[in-house]
Amino acid sequence: MVELLWVVIGCLLFIILLLSVKIYLLRKSTEEICNALKDRFTEDTNTLIDISGRDPYIRKLATEINSQLRLLRKERCRYQQGNAEVKDAITNISHDLRTPLTAICGYLDLLEKEEKSETVQKYLLQVQNRTEALKNLTEEMFRYSIASSGQTLNRQQVDVVRILEESLLSFYGLMQQKGISPEIVLPEGSVLRELDADALGRVFSNIISNAVKYSDGDFKVEMNENCEIEFSNRARELTPVMVERLFDRFFTVEVARKSTGLGLAIAKTLAEQMDGMVSARYEDGRLYICASL
Repeated sequence: MVELLWVVIGCLLFIILLLSVKIYLLRKSTEEICNALKDRFTEDTNTLIDISGRDPYIRKLATEINSQLRLLRKERCRYQQGNAEVKDAITNISHDLRTPLTAICGYLDLLEKEEKSETVQKYLLQVQNRTEALKNLTEEMFRYSIASSGQTLNRQQVDVVRILEESLLSFYGLMQQKGISPEIVLPEGSVLRELDADALGRVFSNIISNAVKYSDGDFKVEMNENCEIEFSNRARELTPVMVERLFDRFFTVEVARKSTGLGLAIAKTLAEQMDGMVSARYEDGRLYICASL
């Protein structure tokens, strides 16, 4: 009886050992799959998932995941190719439109010097306005295609405060025309960062242009020594839904029919290329655009 009991105990211990080894191998295989998936989604690689375990169910799972990875890779390649073709097309079209638009603007300037009736002058003004809007759209399309093409930035140590001051100064005349007295709070000293000066200037100019465009009469800029900048203005015509889409390409709102809808998209793209970020929020009828660089 005692011998039989020891045999049963031995069998149970052997079964427990086998189950422990099985659980260990299954756990090891699942960890391998998790780590491999993480690598596939964070790195651009064509390597499929391979596991060391021989469990048929785990290997079947890995095979199915590999099948889906192949489909995902194919769709990603199609997307990247299509995205590159669209960017190339935008660049080429906007570049090709520049020459005829320049000629049209030249002829419009010549017409402005000719004698014309009040009605003709009215029509000519409309043509000039539409031509200028088309010219701005073409220019912004070209700039967006360049900004989103992943071009190499010329990083060097720049004074962010100085570039921000220069960008604000370039809009001073427009602010005066709209009756805006900006409230500006900047650090007293320099704030140095390794950034592309031209790209940084474009980020600030696009954000300031957007703020002046939507402002209901005020504009405030606050910057701290951590290079966190907040641009804000009252904008009663906006809604939280509109603000969520401000960084979408070609998105415009009714109060800005002449807008290309690319300014903030370009600002966000350039900021991210410099390892920064740009975001927006809407609180109590006030629009806040925050940049961290």
